Amino acid sequence: MQEPVAAPIDADHRLRRVIGPWGVGVNAVNSTIGGGIFVLPGFIAALLGPAAIVCYLICGLVIALVLTCFAEIGSFVDRSGGPIAYIEEAFGPLAGFLAWILYTIGCEAVSCAAIGNILVDMLAQIAPALAHGVPRILAFFVLYAGLAAINIRGIQQGVRLSVISTLAKLLPMFLLIAAGIFFMHWREFHWTGWPSATKLGEGSLLIFFAFQGPEEALCTSAEIRNPARAVPRGILGAIAALILLYVAIQTVCMGVLGSALALDSTAPLANAAAYMAGSPGRSLILIGAAISIFGSIAASVMAAPRSFFLMAEDGMLPRPLARVHPRFHTPYISIAVFAAITFALSVTGAFRHLAILATASILCVYLAICLGALKLRYTREKVPGAFRAPGGPTAAILGSAAILWLLTSCGRAEFIAVGGTLALGTLYFFIRRRMLLRQRPVFAPGYPMLDEQP
Repeated sequence: MQEPVAAPIDADHRLRRVIGPWGVGVNAVNSTIGGGIFVLPGFIAALLGPAAIVCYLICGLVIALVLTCFAEIGSFVDRSGGPIAYIEEAFGPLAGFLAWILYTIGCEAVSCAAIGNILVDMLAQIAPALAHGVPRILAFFVLYAGLAAINIRGIQQGVRLSVISTLAKLLPMFLLIAAGIFFMHWREFHWTGWPSATKLGEGSLLIFFAFQGPEEALCTSAEIRNPARAVPRGILGAIAALILLYVAIQTVCMGVLGSALALDSTAPLANAAAYMAGSPGRSLILIGAAISIFGSIAASVMAAPRSFFLMAEDGMLPRPLARVHPRFHTPYISIAVFAAITFALSVTGAFRHLAILATASILCVYLAICLGALKLRYTREKVPGAFRAPGGPTAAILGSAAILWLLTSCGRAEFIAVGGTLALGTLYFFIRRRMLLRQRPVFAPGYPMLDEQP
């Protein structure tokens, strides 16, 4: 008779809990502010004009409701993987694995590869050789290999890089807002009428790009110190700061550029800075945009590998991905694998074919988090000291309704792409589960999807 294979032990305890509320908040801001906010003001102004501010407030409210649910679950679920671990806690291993596909591959890797191309395109304006060929490939390799090396050396190094890049990307924005107050034309904010519900939906779905990402900070849940305190304070403080920042940026751009903002879909912030300070102002914003994109990629390389680590602990991915470096206490193989996947997507351009998944994928994950918070509130015993959202289930219910409303603005192609991905993911899950059962592993927390004894 075949001997049972020993199940793996939980590896999270070998990671170091060094991230506090400040680290959670900074990582959330750094993950969220990428290249989108540097171009979105022009797109949304073309759609809604001065009423664009309403979409920022709507999206800010929606993401605040969603992150309240994140904070509630994250205050007592402290496994690596963040949202994936939360969904698995609420709905079981199949839901957790499907969330992993949608979030880590459909959102994280694709988005990281896409903005990586934008970053190298910006650098190519300075060094034209980076526009194509071997130099471009080498640029991607240096970018992802360098970030992987920094994060392998320790979570503290990753957090430190996140803090530096966050401050560097925020400084130009703060200068733009402060200077813009003196150049604004308040007549540009005259409304001609309240926008239709259809336009508000389209605009909100567009602006939602700029608010995606704060949950990345929770992928390092197993490395957060005192999550019951750090998660709610860090994540909710971050979204409050983001709402204020985005509204201020849209207001300044509208006030400075006026009707010209609706015609600028390439560099509205840079053009607003050029109006106020000439070429130096424009250069400052472009440098800030490059740093912002780099910081967002750095945050993904730090956070997303923890999801690979989680799935490997669960047995759904090869076990080596759950290995922890004996010296640096980081999931070094998962970090290297995520960097390699993102590098491949960036080089081949395959991300263009997958980009359709990004928005619908993250909305599905957010919906699962809201429903998960609602379920766990009534099915799981209350954990002493854990955060409980004010208003009872209100945040979860309103958040779910808001996400469903945003999903109605997605096209048929998005639903087909997500549906096909979930179908393939489900097939893989049951094939993998059957393979593990044939190996007759001993039931243990390391393999939670195996809910029966051999």
